[in-house]
Amino acid sequence: MIELPYSIIIEATVEPDFFTFFSPDLPGFSGVAHSIEGCIYQAKLGMAEHIAILTETNRPIPQYTKNPTIVIQNDQHIGKAA
Repeated sequence: MIELPYSIIIEATVEPDFFTFFSPDLPGFSGVAHSIEGCIYQAKLGMAEHIAILTETNRPIPQYTKNPTIVIQNDQHIGKAA
């Protein structure tokens, strides 16, 4: 079971041990890790911190996703090598 309150997208970069992640459901939330597992772990912790900051600053908190997904894809900013 995916134990995340929101979906995440994990992007592989040109570096084999560097991944970025963000949530399309939680504006302003993103992070980096050295593995896919690290992204999921850090996303879980980071989302809790992000929600706490939103609460402290009286900003709206998006409704939790009923069926969150994890998408793994190549970084959309990577171009073809010349």
